[in-house]
Amino acid sequence: MTNSDIADILKHYADLYELHDGNPFKVKQFASASFRVDKMGVTLFGKSLEELEKTEGLNKGLAAKIFEISNTGSFADLNDLLVNTPEGVIQIMRIKGIGPKKVAHIWKELGIESIGELLYACKENRLAQAKGFGLKSQLNVIKEIEFIFASANKFHYAKLEPIASLLINDLQKHISDDSRQISVSGDMRRRCEVIERIQITASVANREEAIESISQQPLFSAVTSTESGLSGNYGGYPFDLMMCDDSEFAYQLFLNTATQEHLSQLGSLPQSIQSLANENEMYAALNMQYIEPEMREGMGEVEKAKIHSLPKLIELSDLKGPLHNHSKWSDGLFTIEEMAKHCISKGYQYLGMGDHSKSAFYANGMTEFQIIEQHKEIDALNAKYLAFKIFKGIECDILYDGSMDYENDVLASFDYVVASVHSILKMTEEKAMQRLIGAIENPYTTILGHPTGRLLLMREGYPIDHKKMIDACVANRVVIEINANPYRLDLDWRWIDYALNKGAMLSINPDAHDLDGFADMYFGTLVARKGGLTKEHCLNAMNVDEITAYFSRK
Repeated sequence: MTNSDIADILKHYADLYELHDGNPFKVKQFASASFRVDKMGVTLFGKSLEELEKTEGLNKGLAAKIFEISNTGSFADLNDLLVNTPEGVIQIMRIKGIGPKKVAHIWKELGIESIGELLYACKENRLAQAKGFGLKSQLNVIKEIEFIFASANKFHYAKLEPIASLLINDLQKHISDDSRQISVSGDMRRRCEVIERIQITASVANREEAIESISQQPLFSAVTSTESGLSGNYGGYPFDLMMCDDSEFAYQLFLNTATQEHLSQLGSLPQSIQSLANENEMYAALNMQYIEPEMREGMGEVEKAKIHSLPKLIELSDLKGPLHNHSKWSDGLFTIEEMAKHCISKGYQYLGMGDHSKSAFYANGMTEFQIIEQHKEIDALNAKYLAFKIFKGIECDILYDGSMDYENDVLASFDYVVASVHSILKMTEEKAMQRLIGAIENPYTTILGHPTGRLLLMREGYPIDHKKMIDACVANRVVIEINANPYRLDLDWRWIDYALNKGAMLSINPDAHDLDGFADMYFGTLVARKGGLTKEHCLNAMNVDEITAYFSRK
């Protein structure tokens, strides 16, 4: 153990002690001791307590702490603080640019206990609006957290999609002039929500020349030859390139896209399909419907394709308006009118608001008086933009006992209500279901928001019985949200088929907190397609007249 290692432990104690609102003098004392120990020319590790007490610059108290560190790797006072600090909060303290006092505010005032929760709070602009922060601080925190996640070699699909596009463009320059075909394959082509490596399939004239050329490019590193092509890193992101002859491209893309479960369910593949021009012809040769790449998971799609019962999947263009969005009335960055103008420019017919309810104090949740004022604003805007409609919605917190955050007479003032759990997420399945069922059975609940509360790569969702939840929604005519934020994508696509079989209605909601957030409907559509969603079972694929009538009936 070096002096620097000992100094880091002392500094960690100083930071934790400040986090817990310790005596400022003692905080400064330990921070100063850390600095001195790091600069000492004499090695402290391994010295006896007597030797340490005689070392210049160390008093008896500090010498005792260093002796304990040398023998145990820590010391009692530090251990006491660690026991009383959530591991996620300790991880937050490692983010550059956030000191202990700010971490304390994030933890104790915003209720955030993990890096993942902090990143999502940034995406909702909660950090920018918190005391002592701002938009610049929030952007720096996002950058630091994304770097931490990137280092873990698991990525959100939304993060890797543009990287994959750049990678393909660069590969096309360096593979060969004779290369005619290249595509993402594997998890990327199946639009999986979490990706570990970008997989590419390409036709290549000369493998050796391609590998040599790629290895010499500055953005490529750790390039190594493999049995099927090469592996490496592109700008720090891992990728695999599967190479084949041009005549084999369609068949290899077919093989490299599907899961093993999908391929095994197809059975023995005749050699004749290897020479076919495209995947459409391959599935036709197998006497089945064409299966879209995102559905090739081996989860029942092959059986449906064999009897030609696959649905026509929903398209992004089918969506007529975004529901569940946040404005400056709570934690959004833009006014309702600015959001409406943006939606009009995108060709949408309507915009559904969904600002936070009053219990979400961390997100400036709206009081009953503010609701009245917001509704006046929406009425005025609807009178101004006659060809476009703004619906009065709310994202109402589901309280711990399963009740709603407002009385029913307040809920009745909205066109629709999104009911969501935001607080006290550590629950048993029994408790979580009690809360969800309570909200689902409220006559004013229109949509169940992000049913499990998960944050991909950041936070596991609270445990729920999906079948019981879906059955309850169907019985109470409650729409189930597919939260399109790429950090949520909740409802999980794996439950869409069950929901459709039960007759459920779903809604692809962006949960937008700024204008860029509306674009997340794209990612929601991708996972909706994976699960087999059709426009007929999607609430916001209804046109403005249809959805107005739906809300009125509800």
